[in-house]
Amino acid sequence: MPASDRSDRPSPTLFHKVKNDKSILALAACDSRLFAGTQAGEILVWSLDTCERIASIKAHLHSVLSLYVTKDHRFLFSSGGDAIVNVWCLDTLSALYSIYSTYDVGDVFCVAYSSSLQTVYLGSQNTSIQWFDLSDKDNRPTPDLSRHPFNRNHRFFDSTGPGGAPTPRSAAALETRSQNGQMLEIDNRNIIQYAHNGYVYCMLLAHDPEEEDLDEEVLISGGGDGTIKIWSLEAKDGGSISKLKTLRSGDDSVLTLALDDTFLYSGRLNGEVNVWDLDTCQLLRRVQAHTTDVLALSVGHGLIFTGSASGSVKQFDAQYECLHQWQAHDQLILASVMGECCGKQMYITGGNDGCIAVWDVGKTKNEPKRVESAQNDQLLQSLSQLVAFRTVSSKPEYAQECRRGASWLKNLFKYLGADTEMLSTADSMNPVVFARFKGKDTPSKQSRRILFYGHYDVVPAEDKQQTWATDPFEMRGVNGYLYGRGISDNKGPVMAAVYAVAELVAEKDLDMDVVFLIEGEEECGSRGFQAAIKQKKELIGHIDWILLANSYWLDDDYPCLTYGLRGVVHATVQVTSERPDLHSGVDGSQRISEAMKDLINILAVLSNNDGSVKIPGFYDPVLRPNRAEDKRYAAISKMLVARDPGRGDASQLAEQLKGRWREPSLTVHRVTTSGPPGSSVIPHTATATLSIRLVPNQTTATVQGALKEVLQSAFAGLCTSNKLAITMDHAAEPWLGDPENTIYRTLEEAVVNVWGPADHHRRGSVPAAKPQLKELSNGSAYTRSGLGTSASLTNGSDHHSQATAESPSSPTSPRSTKATFAPSWKPLYIREGGSIPAIRFLEQEFEAPAAHLPCGQASDKAHLDNERLRLSNLHKSKDIFKRVFRELPSK
Repeated sequence: MPASDRSDRPSPTLFHKVKNDKSILALAACDSRLFAGTQAGEILVWSLDTCERIASIKAHLHSVLSLYVTKDHRFLFSSGGDAIVNVWCLDTLSALYSIYSTYDVGDVFCVAYSSSLQTVYLGSQNTSIQWFDLSDKDNRPTPDLSRHPFNRNHRFFDSTGPGGAPTPRSAAALETRSQNGQMLEIDNRNIIQYAHNGYVYCMLLAHDPEEEDLDEEVLISGGGDGTIKIWSLEAKDGGSISKLKTLRSGDDSVLTLALDDTFLYSGRLNGEVNVWDLDTCQLLRRVQAHTTDVLALSVGHGLIFTGSASGSVKQFDAQYECLHQWQAHDQLILASVMGECCGKQMYITGGNDGCIAVWDVGKTKNEPKRVESAQNDQLLQSLSQLVAFRTVSSKPEYAQECRRGASWLKNLFKYLGADTEMLSTADSMNPVVFARFKGKDTPSKQSRRILFYGHYDVVPAEDKQQTWATDPFEMRGVNGYLYGRGISDNKGPVMAAVYAVAELVAEKDLDMDVVFLIEGEEECGSRGFQAAIKQKKELIGHIDWILLANSYWLDDDYPCLTYGLRGVVHATVQVTSERPDLHSGVDGSQRISEAMKDLINILAVLSNNDGSVKIPGFYDPVLRPNRAEDKRYAAISKMLVARDPGRGDASQLAEQLKGRWREPSLTVHRVTTSGPPGSSVIPHTATATLSIRLVPNQTTATVQGALKEVLQSAFAGLCTSNKLAITMDHAAEPWLGDPENTIYRTLEEAVVNVWGPADHHRRGSVPAAKPQLKELSNGSAYTRSGLGTSASLTNGSDHHSQATAESPSSPTSPRSTKATFAPSWKPLYIREGGSIPAIRFLEQEFEAPAAHLPCGQASDKAHLDNERLRLSNLHKSKDIFKRVFRELPSK
């Protein structure tokens, strides 16, 4: 965090962090896109809106040392350790030209381009500056590729040695050369040898202060000899250069340059930043910014940012006063750039720790931001604050933290304009937060009302084994995802819904009342919820629709709508002996009624060998699938098999999905005994915990009664002296929605509009190398045999890299590498095997239909380590909610 704070301007905050396995050597930003050059020769492209990687280009054989975006946003130039300058189309990211010199220039450290002269300039390791006039490319002789750097013999590396042989040419070199556009060879005359008495590290173009014509430019270069040189550009001679002035301030190398109007800033080897006035060519100021080398320098909006070899950043104002200082990277900062996203100013750094850090340094403009942009900022800030509350409902030691979280949520609702109240629950359970946003007055008809249900409590995340890569209760953005306990279940979706309504209120476009009921005991079976709602039903008022968002997509790629959940009955079965714990060697006898034997015998009557439930009449109420439902399962299974044929036959997969979602099941979770652990104890008590998953048309009361009856009957037949106790711990009714009703049709339209058709290009998850323990991954293991587990549906990806489906065979065409929806695509309608106690209760209590929008991906790892939610899913979920809240009243 920043170590100093001498300004009213807020301290820069880490907006997001992107991890890569190679050093980040160069950065450029344009049109909400970020370009990063890596040590592996790649150019990686990220969206600054979603922080997701959208393309990966194998650009150079060796490290990418420089990136340059032209002012007209037409071209991206890259240079590298392979002595090549490549030119890319910014729209398509396709390779246009590959420029090389016939001299052994070594590394090309920097590139600049004059749009008016259409001339590219490059500074090199061999101390030269060269140039190429692109307007003259078609008049140039055909390049002699035998003089291409990939084909020339290196005097050292390609020497044969005594009796040896040269190293064979790399196939990767030939492949890289073949895909990088039209070959252009620099004329031998277009060079200034020994432009500096040292490497040419940096260069930029500036308006010539001595010329009134704004199109007149000069080239400014910085070198290892400690000098800055200003060069004139000769338009009539193909952009040739000649030296105008030399600026000198010591012998330490000039490593980086930045320009702000007529002020030139240079970062030097000794940690010093020099400030020059280009009008007078005078040194205005020496700023000792760091004790280590200044390797990155960025200027924008009246601020100066310096990045050092120690990984620290300093922020200066126009008077060169240090406003803030913070540790941005663990190692060297090698590149930085200013960017803009959603109306906010971003300062972006890259280093040899493989990280790109995006820092929020405040508004870029004085005018008010759009409501949507402002709300997105507040959404992330509020979500971060809510995640920080350790609202673990299952642990009494967090009771006060839960209350504080509920109070904070109530205050947020009040701040956003809602009427709000805390609803008390029995036995001092965590309260329910009630809020109501009033729609616009519509005297001609009764106001329509929708109820949004969610929860603010979470499961524990102690991280005693240090398996979280981040603090579970400190939201952190990495590689396009937000990490933190409850971020996906259910704090992220709740905040998305809250800010969707807040935007409509701010835009005066909310035509119906939106009621929120956010409880704090969902992870413990919604203790006290039903009683609290019944008690305050008059306050809540009539409800027309119910909406919740407490589940996930079927995989990581395809948006879904959930229309069914199984119910559950949790029970504890205990057999107790009249005798204390005994030793089996001393007291063991067939004449003794053993509690464990009795328990095993009665549990055995509950299921058949094929796993089906043996309780009489258990399956009688189960509904048979109709034709519409069969079509939904067929669509799901065909999609899954198309993505991965290893999943087997689509029809068999559909049957497995039915078994998980629409058929009841029984599970024995654990068996425990009294007495010390050991193999010789006859326990006094034996206890089993079990659950039965119910499906629509079954009721918890009927199943509980049947379960007790079967167990008691079986126990009576044992002729045992032991005692049986059956406790019903928790129950939740199953739920089945109607995919054809008004709210589902509205949800479907909203999902299609937000995720497509304009956004057909779905971002899937790609496998990556298995990360280390402290890195962020979901660690799922893919099972080829049938459906496997829910983790299988994420295709076994650990999601460490990005959520971008990229094709190695087409590295420069990101649009062709993404899965595309059909023009008439619809979200998948799915059911789930899990249970949410409140949903069926709310339907019955308010006589209103419920609908369920999954916000997260299958790999979100809810309830597990490194729980996460993709940033784009959060924002698009908010947009879906907003459309639904706006359009439902007119349905």
